[in-house]
Amino acid sequence: MDSVHLNDNVRPCVEVVEACGEWFVRVVEEHQELTRSFELESFARAFAEGQRIRLRLDKITRL
Repeated sequence: MDSVHLNDNVRPCVEVVEACGEWFVRVVEEHQELTRSFELESFARAFAEGQRIRLRLDKITRL
């Protein structure tokens, strides 16, 4: 499931968290926040890495 929310004055970041057997990736950009869920950790990490590269960030935050 995906969800998108508008954000103001937030620093771009990519976060990965595991909860209740699901993996979630949260991507925060200039005016938007996207949260995407994955059943497999490898898929979540691959998506997060792609977003990190796209946003030119140094790291992914694991929560």
